[in-house]
Amino acid sequence: MRLARLLVLLCPCLFGASLQAQEPQWVATWGTATALALYSPPSWVQPPPADKLPPNPPPSPVVPVPPTFAEQSLRMIVRSSVAGAQLRLQFSSALGTSPTRLGAVHVALHTGNGSIDVGSDRVVTFGGSESVTLHPGALVVSDPVDLALPPLSEVAVSIYLPEVVDTRSFHELGLNTTYVARGNTVGAASFAANDTNRSYFWLTGLEVLAPAGSGSIVAFGDSITDGYAITPDLHRAWPALLAQRLQADPATARLGVINMGISGNRVLRELVGSSALTRFDRDVLARGGVEWMLLLEGINDINFTALPGVPVSQQTTAEELIEGLSQLVTRAHARGIKVMGGTLLPMGGLWLHNPNTEALRQAVNAWIRTGDNFDAVVDFDALMRDPANPERLHPDFDSGDFIHPNDAGAAAMAEAIDLQVFAR
Repeated sequence: MRLARLLVLLCPCLFGASLQAQEPQWVATWGTATALALYSPPSWVQPPPADKLPPNPPPSPVVPVPPTFAEQSLRMIVRSSVAGAQLRLQFSSALGTSPTRLGAVHVALHTGNGSIDVGSDRVVTFGGSESVTLHPGALVVSDPVDLALPPLSEVAVSIYLPEVVDTRSFHELGLNTTYVARGNTVGAASFAANDTNRSYFWLTGLEVLAPAGSGSIVAFGDSITDGYAITPDLHRAWPALLAQRLQADPATARLGVINMGISGNRVLRELVGSSALTRFDRDVLARGGVEWMLLLEGINDINFTALPGVPVSQQTTAEELIEGLSQLVTRAHARGIKVMGGTLLPMGGLWLHNPNTEALRQAVNAWIRTGDNFDAVVDFDALMRDPANPERLHPDFDSGDFIHPNDAGAAAMAEAIDLQVFAR
């Protein structure tokens, strides 16, 4: 009799939990990490001497950004990964120093060259208001928008800036063209841009109301994840290509990928953007539906150690770097997020490469390969190195600067990731 009563009491709870598990959930389908504009880099950050420059470097993907905007509209292009029935946007002034008012925000499906499908154009509101103020350090999330997003669809997010605002808080290497026009043109079908660049301003996330069981993978890293040296406007960075692979496989199509790479980022110390340890909560834990983190970071900690004149306080050891990476894994696991570790790519030929930096890289990679801390490992080093000279990138994958993969290298990295790890 007691057992029967217990079952009667438990059944409503179990049934309610089952229903809750079947409900759609908000999942990150696109995102980018906020970096801080370096107006005055430290004196010890020096460019390579002329005789140390690579013979065929790739063109810089970074387009100059104006220090301010005023009475202008920006149209930024992002691409969804996992699909959803509704969407909502995230804006942040995480590293700003003064309030930023968005006078109007629209979202629509992008049809190319800054133009939109007018039938999909939607006004975005915040607590019912068509404008919102971003306060320094704060994140705002929009009201849900009734616009269904198919997987891998390009989305145009347009914002109007009615007052003078600085561009201190942004993501410099957006790899997609951002269109800039005078006045309030957020709802215009075609954006008659007066200027363009390739940065994201204040826009940090796009979430979708996805079917139950959907989730997201955070690609957490530096310029190799960010997509430096990758052809812009074609979604060829390795996280974007991983998203395509996931959507092509029914066993993994429930998962999206968000690129949280920052060019120049370090694990342990600040400089270009907050350190990985500092920004982890904002860029990983605060994202909706994260199930996995793919961690590929540490090469800048190693390379900055070799800069001539670098202070001792800015140098690192293998033990320090491993401790920092371990903390990222531990913090992810504490929130139920699994971690795939990626080994650090070769950098032979780079002017900062020397026996010490190579020994640091090898020590960190040996630790990653043990897999003791990780739920899975992808050996990018073994994949990308030149068999004839293992300290260098394979010539077919080298963009020309000895450290950043080209489009073919990014494609190889995306293909090397075992999708079965994510299937369930």
